[in-house]
Amino acid sequence: MLPHRSRCLSKKLRYPCPNSRLTYAPFSSSARRNGYDDTIANLKIGKDTRVIFQGFTGKLATANAKESIEWGTNVVGGVKPGGSGEHLGLPVLPSVRAAMEQLKPDATGIYVAAHQAPAAIEEAIEAEVPLIVAVAEHIPIHDIMRIHSMLQTQSKSRLVGANAPGIISAIGRCRIGFQPLPTFSPGHVGIVAKSGTLSYETVGSLTRSGVGQSLCIAVGGDVIAGTSFVDALKVFEHDTDTEGIIIVGELGGTSEEEAADWIRDYKKRTKDPKPIAAVIGGFQAAPGRVMGHAGAWTGLGEGTSESKWKALSDAGVTMVDHPAKFGGVMKEILAQSGRDERSAAQAQQRRSYHTSRSASRPTVPPSSSISTTYHQKRSLHLSPEQSKELLKSYNIELTAPPADTENTHFVGIDVARGARSPSIIAAPTSSPSQLSHRVRRFPFDYRTGPTQETISAAISYLQLDAAAPKTKAQTASLITNLWTLYTAKEAITATVSLAPSPSQDTLQIWNPYLFFDDAAFKSNNRHADLHALRDTSTLHPTSLEAEASGIVFIPLASPSTTTASSPPRNNLIGTLVNGAGLAMNTNDVLSLRLSPTTTSANFLDTGGKATSQTISTSFKLILQDPRVAVVFVNIFGGLTLGDMIAEGIILAFKEVGVDKPVVVRIKGTNEEEGRRILQEARLPIVAFDDFEEAVREVGRLAGVASDGKEI
Repeated sequence: MLPHRSRCLSKKLRYPCPNSRLTYAPFSSSARRNGYDDTIANLKIGKDTRVIFQGFTGKLATANAKESIEWGTNVVGGVKPGGSGEHLGLPVLPSVRAAMEQLKPDATGIYVAAHQAPAAIEEAIEAEVPLIVAVAEHIPIHDIMRIHSMLQTQSKSRLVGANAPGIISAIGRCRIGFQPLPTFSPGHVGIVAKSGTLSYETVGSLTRSGVGQSLCIAVGGDVIAGTSFVDALKVFEHDTDTEGIIIVGELGGTSEEEAADWIRDYKKRTKDPKPIAAVIGGFQAAPGRVMGHAGAWTGLGEGTSESKWKALSDAGVTMVDHPAKFGGVMKEILAQSGRDERSAAQAQQRRSYHTSRSASRPTVPPSSSISTTYHQKRSLHLSPEQSKELLKSYNIELTAPPADTENTHFVGIDVARGARSPSIIAAPTSSPSQLSHRVRRFPFDYRTGPTQETISAAISYLQLDAAAPKTKAQTASLITNLWTLYTAKEAITATVSLAPSPSQDTLQIWNPYLFFDDAAFKSNNRHADLHALRDTSTLHPTSLEAEASGIVFIPLASPSTTTASSPPRNNLIGTLVNGAGLAMNTNDVLSLRLSPTTTSANFLDTGGKATSQTISTSFKLILQDPRVAVVFVNIFGGLTLGDMIAEGIILAFKEVGVDKPVVVRIKGTNEEEGRRILQEARLPIVAFDDFEEAVREVGRLAGVASDGKEI
């Protein structure tokens, strides 16, 4: 049974979704339209929420449970498959079903490795646990799509994650995840975020400004999230503890645009809407690259960071460029709304942040566009000949493109992120300049595959209704064969261009694009034969070295020079950041503050399990770039520890021989200890507590003022 507050909310939260910008057709199944939405109220956790742990006796779960219990979380026990007895003075049960029967939990936190997580999530769904929180990264997307096909046909369980730090109620002292507890304070601002580190930045800014939090929901950075921004907004709308709302988004998917549509509708139907602020990351993302998070890439027909910013701003959301600004911003907009009169005086004194609805958006690299970002540069690249052979094994014969390319079409299987399912992706043209505007997705259930009705709808959208029956049958067969390949090889996208032959006896098929899920191989060692085809010659050498250390390292292009004869820039900023969201936002802010004369030289995400050696290797990678003038270390610790980061920096000076100025900003877990270690090391390192001060110092050392002018 749910806590009393959640039960009271359940009826209020059952209303249809507002109109959306989504470029896909709705499901035909009524279960998909209604069942899972009924579980949104399960997100409202609090002091009475009964929590269990799956993987309870493991090292990570044990440490997390101890912290959470000390903080006040009502942990009632846990599960170890086939086990029994006690752990931390609490009962251990052999299965989730047994735990449901004996412990009556409202929520479960899943603390197992990625290859074990799908089975653990499915066990929790089958046991009808109301709230399931999955923190593991690198769960294969096909496992997640299968899980969502289960979730969409029931109305008992709600999923948060995967690849997320979880959910936390500061008011109710209930944490299901690994958020840094000292950062949080009870209050009345609700937060929904894709990025863990950016959510910590947001909370830290609020707490420093004396603004507490009600509920923080981290939806995660995977391609498909168990809970969306709109789901969280529905909770915040009716939560009497929440007076203001913050959205932390980034490139990839359509969740931010869906949120903007919901906010417009909310403001029209609500007399006194709660004030909302937001930040978007990823403006400086490298075209065609996956930016750390598995879902941080722009799919065909999806919006960019700039369009997400514009959609939210146009919906009346107050936008900021960095989450460290949220404390002052929320004080002001809460005061203006009359929801927090006590902070009105302080709010009027804080006007120095770069924000407001009229603020300039962060700049976007000129080469960034939908057409260039569609073909993702993942770790597996098949050559044209390899793609041809693979497709042939699934009865798909490639041909040369037709001489006349006007009457051509585009079709394949892709992910419909908003629908949380696979889909047929189709467009009545294969022209690259038109695809992003005309593509449409037709979702279907993962477990059943595309129905004849879905296939017919896609063929109709392809404008092949007037084609010969044989052409339509061959197109239907092509879609079916692509789906077979898609599931057999665990692709994320599998598309081709096609056209009826002049005689309409056969289909002409060309331009294949196959985008595979590397998590299926890395986490579960599935499809080793396919991934053995990987051609590493297409990858930057430093990217390969980084990968071996669990680091995501992506070199970024130099900013445009003023004249063709201008020398290449040698005053760029090497960035070392923990967390993909924070790394993207750090690059955005550096570009906004310091461009056009300088910006970041790289994207570098140390990951959540960084070690001292990881930090040392990161310095090595950064300093191999001759354009780097300053190294900026920006850390907000959750699982990553501030003292460990400091020790890694010192190790880098010993092992790598750091010959560039280093600016360090450490916040979060063990931040004071980290700064103490750096101070006592007596190295040429400038350490800061405040992000903006650190950015100004980075600019000064690079010879650039905060207004972009050279010093």
